[in-house]
Order: sequence, then C-alpha cells, then structure tokens
Amino acid sequence: MSQKVAVLGTGKIGEALLSGMIRAGWAPADLLVTARRPERAEELRARYGVTPVTNPEAAKTADTLILTVKPQDMGTLLDELAPHLPADRLVISGAAGIPTSFFEERLATGTPVVRVMTNTPALVDEAMSVISAGSHATAGHLAHAEEIFGAVGKTLRVPESQQDACTALSGSGPAYFFYLVEAMTDAGILLGLPRDKAHDLIVQSAIGAAVMLRDSGEHPVKLRENVTSPAGTTINAIRELENHGVRAALIAALEAARDRSRELASGKKD
Repeated sequence: MSQKVAVLGTGKIGEALLSGMIRAGWAPADLLVTARRPERAEELRARYGVTPVTNPEAAKTADTLILTVKPQDMGTLLDELAPHLPADRLVISGAAGIPTSFFEERLATGTPVVRVMTNTPALVDEAMSVISAGSHATAGHLAHAEEIFGAVGKTLRVPESQQDACTALSGSGPAYFFYLVEAMTDAGILLGLPRDKAHDLIVQSAIGAAVMLRDSGEHPVKLRENVTSPAGTTINAIRELENHGVRAALIAALEAARDRSRELASGKKD
C-alpha cells in the first residue's frame, strides 16, 4: 500500500473508490486525484486528504493510474498521458466498452493494462467489479487491481472476451433491479397501498432475497419453490409473469445491452 495510486477524472465512482481505499488502509498521502474542475479537486483534498495533480503529473508520479473518465473522453486523456507515462506503470481502465488494445496502441510498448467493469453499488461498498488482463498485464497486476476494487465490493476475474456480457449483466444490472422495484411499487399503489409503504415492503423483500441468494448456497429455483405453495398466490403471479414473456424479455434486454457494449468498443456512438 506504499505505492502511489492516481485516480484520474474523479467523479462519483472514482470518489467511492478513493473512500473505500482509505477505509481499507491506503494512506491518503499515497493517493493522487485529477478532476476537470479545480474546485472539485480541492473538494477531494479537503474531504480525504488526497493530493490533487494534473494528468501529466499523475503519469510521471503514480505507480498505478486508474482512469475513470467517460469512454468518449478516453482518447483525449491518453493523448495527454502518453508522452509522460513510463511503460512500467499499471493502467487500470474503468471505461465501459473500451478494450485493452485501445490503450496498448496509444501508450508505450509493453504498458500493462487491466480492464475493470464495476457498478454503482461501489457507492455503498457493494460493487461487483469484473477484472480482465491486457496483453502485458501479469497475475501480480490483476491481484493489485483486485486489492483496489475489493475495497468497494466483490471482484471477479474473467477473460476480456466476456467483458461485454458482464457489462450487460452486472455493469447495467442495478438499473434492472431499480426498474423492477419501480414497477412493483406502481403495482402496490394499484392494489391500494400508499407509495411509501409499498416502497418499504419491496425494498426490504429485495434485500432479504439477495442475502438469501448470497448466503444460502441454494439455487434460485429452489428458493423460489420454497415460496411457491400449490394453488397459492405466488404460483398465480409466476404464471402471469410467464404468460407475459418476462423471462424472454429479460434475455432480450441483456442481449441488447451486450450488443451495445460491442458497438461502443468498435467506436460506434449512435
């Protein structure tokens, strides 16, 4: 943890990562940040005791650079970093849809690059971060990325060829659950419940179900069957979900998200 780590383009996810790293034992003096606005950088200094720097300064000083800018801004950032970045520095990309080859072609030959897809539950230390190695990244580089992102949740190594699927399933995943809660809340209102009570019922049910899935070791089918009595309320609801093609719609939705991730990787923006 004595190595210098720089977070470039420190927005909400970057700040969540900083906060988690400090709680996990990183010294604020070893953490550098860059931000588009000077006042944002000063805000981070005041809040966490980290050191604001410019992007070129981060490239020259940090042992590990975590790039958290938006995908459309990544090319410009790499152009700024490349003249100052030695080939022995680890570059970690958090940009959706951009392959490690994009970085390797623009940085010094041999630069190790690790690609990470995390998600917004990093804000509450419950992220799912999926990690893949570029051509020059070693097992040690992957372990270092796991140490960093493990500060805000769980990590999983996958081949880079599976990153688009992981983006569809996990990177975008929280939005699907929020959408489901929104729809179930509307249903609760239709059934006569006040919005706040419907919301509380659904959120706690979601938390309980998630903990059971994580901790029980049971298959979700088994857990669902435990709630589903013969000729009861749950099986009638499940029948309607199947009649309306909810399972097929979810599969189609995730395929669409995966395909969009591939389009972004190929440079297609619209």
